[in-house]
Amino acid sequence: MPIDKLILILVCVIGAAGVTVWLSTFILLTVEIPHLWIGLIPVTLAGYVLWRVISERVNSAEDTHYDEMDH
Repeated sequence: MPIDKLILILVCVIGAAGVTVWLSTFILLTVEIPHLWIGLIPVTLAGYVLWRVISERVNSAEDTHYDEMDH
């Protein structure tokens, strides 16, 4: 991967993270909710992604031919 493409991706990711933090700060200032709920949102999303990855791996017919291989 060329270095200019890598730098462009990094700038976009850092910019998107900055905008996300900036917007969430404004939203959190207007809504009074416990801080536990704020921490629970990323944990729930990470759990959902992990669940989807595991269920996709278990239910994938494409990957089952590796299970029957002799080593």
